[in-house]
Amino acid sequence: MPLSETDRRLIKDLLTGSEGTWDTFIDRYAGLVVQVIRHTAHAHSLRLTQDDEDDLCADVFAALVDRRMATLRNFRGRSSLATWLTVVVRRIVIRKLTQRRYASALGHVHAHNSAVEQATESVESNLANRDEVESLMKRLPPESQEAVRLFYWEGLSYWEISRKLGVAANTIGPMLSRIRHTLTLHLRNCEQQ
Repeated sequence: MPLSETDRRLIKDLLTGSEGTWDTFIDRYAGLVVQVIRHTAHAHSLRLTQDDEDDLCADVFAALVDRRMATLRNFRGRSSLATWLTVVVRRIVIRKLTQRRYASALGHVHAHNSAVEQATESVESNLANRDEVESLMKRLPPESQEAVRLFYWEGLSYWEISRKLGVAANTIGPMLSRIRHTLTLHLRNCEQQ
């Protein structure tokens, strides 16, 4: 199936940073991403919880925006966007699932050393970044602020956040992904000024 004109415009708008295009992209393809995650997990005989699916979905969208959308920039338009995304999402999911397996298998070996290093780095970086993060948080809509606070500061699951915010649980991962994308863009803009 050839690339549709709608998807051609969508990709062009994404790469040029047009306002609201990322939300349109997520709305259009979140269902496909979730379907590929489920199919990939099933094909590898893995059971995923809803939180696992949401985390993988957020990981996929984060990978798509990583390095100024380098993955999307590699799309050549030789197939439909949905077909291409299916392959890309499957590769990202397999990589993330493999990383999780290795991390859980080797976690006990490196736990002590990394815990000591992280604690030292964490204390120093948290003090420096806390003011900047709080400043950026004030620029987000109230629902987004609450989602970030509940997930990162209180450690609630997507399901718990969805109940508190009164939204569907499968919207929390993409919401957090959009917030991270927005904050990343803002930080880049601040660094360039």
